[in-house]
Amino acid sequence: MLRIFKGTGPGVILLIIMALAAMWISAFLEPRLPSPAIYEIRPMPLYSVLKMLVGQNPVPGVIISFVILSFMMFLMVHFNTTVFFINERTFLPAILYLLLSSLFPQYQVLNPVLPSVVFLMLAVMRILDSYRKPGIAYNFFDAGLMIGIGSLFYANLIWFGLLVFIGIAILRTGNIKEIAVGVLGLATPFLLTTGLYYVLGNDLALFMEDIGENMFGYSAIYDFSRLTITAIILIGLAVIVSIAHLFMGINSKKIKARKAFSILLWGFFISLILYFALPSMSVEIIWITAVPASYFLAHYFVFVRKKLIPEIIFSALFVLVMLLQGFYIYTQVT
Repeated sequence: MLRIFKGTGPGVILLIIMALAAMWISAFLEPRLPSPAIYEIRPMPLYSVLKMLVGQNPVPGVIISFVILSFMMFLMVHFNTTVFFINERTFLPAILYLLLSSLFPQYQVLNPVLPSVVFLMLAVMRILDSYRKPGIAYNFFDAGLMIGIGSLFYANLIWFGLLVFIGIAILRTGNIKEIAVGVLGLATPFLLTTGLYYVLGNDLALFMEDIGENMFGYSAIYDFSRLTITAIILIGLAVIVSIAHLFMGINSKKIKARKAFSILLWGFFISLILYFALPSMSVEIIWITAVPASYFLAHYFVFVRKKLIPEIIFSALFVLVMLLQGFYIYTQVT
């Protein structure tokens, strides 16, 4: 299976489309309303608008999420094509992101994390575009602006604003003006929203309370099944091995590729720390954590010399995700 998905021909694109349909068949067969999470009870402004447009029918929400995921998979491949930090053209980041994000079928519904991770991905791309750019790189304003906009869908995305300043430290000389424009970019969406609330006569105090609840309130506890735990253990071990493999060969890569992986590593660890540190976060963070994890795994699968172990890992992951999807359909029907 891994050998097939490592290809780049039209047949691979067709297989990815088929896999995408298979992973989301439960969402379309048994469309459900979103879980009673904090971000659903007290939604952020942009997510509130999206919920209002969709209404109470879960089907449009599933369709919107499916379209956003498809675009996100395209971005995953495009990012590597432009920066070329894996040093090989491959669709593996897309299929791996699909597999990792399909671990929790219950979250294949309209949710604020999926649109917000698109803005995070665009922000990371803008950060890396600042590499060796002469003068003040206003890319960091753009990156901060995108993360700020994404935070108006999913409030906890604002923590990933740290990547803007990490990017400045890794890619630039630490110009104070670039730090200032990064801060301004992060703050701009919230300043504009606050001004709009004031003009429209909306309750600003309630808006601030919503932000606080979304960032520090208590989210619903997810009940992990044994099959889900098995899949997470497999993925966790594979990601650890892939990161170790990356470090062993990092010095042979071009400087920009090394810096790209450094930023992805920071994003990965930030997401893990937030999951364990903030009570407001639950497994919806998988939409974000899966981005760097997919690149680490893709790099490992492409460059590891012994092909049997990656083949087993990839096939086992594919089967486990399909079983999770199948069992979810079974439990819904019965």
